[in-house]
Amino acid sequence: MDNSRQAYFKTSTIRLKSGEMMRRLASFRKRRALGLKRGRAALLVLDMQDYFLEPASHAFIPSAPAIVPGIRAMIAGFGRSGRPVCFTRHLNAAGDAGRMGIWWRELLTEDNPLSSITRRLDVGRGTILDKNQYDAFHETSLETFLKERSVTQLVICGVMTHLCCETTARSAFVRGFEVFFAVDGTATYREAYHRASLLNLSHGFALPVLVREVLKAVRSDGE
Repeated sequence: MDNSRQAYFKTSTIRLKSGEMMRRLASFRKRRALGLKRGRAALLVLDMQDYFLEPASHAFIPSAPAIVPGIRAMIAGFGRSGRPVCFTRHLNAAGDAGRMGIWWRELLTEDNPLSSITRRLDVGRGTILDKNQYDAFHETSLETFLKERSVTQLVICGVMTHLCCETTARSAFVRGFEVFFAVDGTATYREAYHRASLLNLSHGFALPVLVREVLKAVRSDGE
């Protein structure tokens, strides 16, 4: 299998490409209404760090820059509506990496200059939460953070679609949250990985949504 990385999302084509992806998921959307309510929702922005966003990094995701404008818009939209925004930052040390230390080429440590969340996103509009596994709920305060704010719906965006984003979406579902997964707000190394996650999550864990649908919901006068 060719494991080369792909810029399947580009700023100029992401709307068209994500629209086509959504059409392929239409049968899942027909089963239930969007149902995203401003007063119940929070935005979870996963691992939008320079490690994955900067071309000089060996972990660079070619499609990631294209999702930045949409994520930036959602952060602003949730902020204007007074709804919670949580940014995760993936960090590992030798003592907490577990299988990460065996599976991957290197650990992303706190002293790595690329570990910071990209400056292209306004982290001042939310809360930053460090994690050390794919699952943002694993041994973190995320669930407490959400429940203290009466959040029952979670919009997930960020990187990587098939690793941290998908794992966290599944974990959120198991914990009783209604999950909305941003088709054009997530990215990974290959289009096949992205599509596979969308298909699997749409079947049993999350409702696929477009950024513009999320923005419309948080602007509405709904509950």
